[in-house]
Amino acid sequence: MTTTPDTSYLLERVDWADPRAAALRDAMDAEMGARYASAGPMSAAAQAALTVDPAAVRHVVLAVDHDGTPIGHAALRDHGGELEVKRVVVAAGQRGRGVGRAIMSEVERLARAAGAGRVILQTGDRQPEAESLYTALGWTRIPTYPPYDTALPLQSRCYEKRLTVG
Repeated sequence: MTTTPDTSYLLERVDWADPRAAALRDAMDAEMGARYASAGPMSAAAQAALTVDPAAVRHVVLAVDHDGTPIGHAALRDHGGELEVKRVVVAAGQRGRGVGRAIMSEVERLARAAGAGRVILQTGDRQPEAESLYTALGWTRIPTYPPYDTALPLQSRCYEKRLTVG
């Protein structure tokens, strides 16, 4: 476990299959489904691009509230020789507490410890809160990378963060 500036929650490293992590991902899917509903049905290519193979996941960071409630999640996976941040979510009603910042800092720490010179991520054009968080944390917009460049070229927003390995 890792302590955070807000001592009412802790960060834990868990397995991808952890039911608390899965529940947060399910909640994220429901929220994103509502946000992107007007875009029409998702193509098979888009679904495939957004699917995370559990075998590629190196770390899952879960924020857990003082009472054991899971309130935030992010994963770090191997993606074509790079480390990619996936499935960043803070539970509705828990936003504004610094949970997203703490989770992202921990993911960056794990990537740095693995020797990564940078980490990458993809988010969507209807997630301005996510984009604001990433830019506030020093992430820089980059061209859309595979497979999002062909599967979700108009909706994808891709970012990188250069890491100082030490």
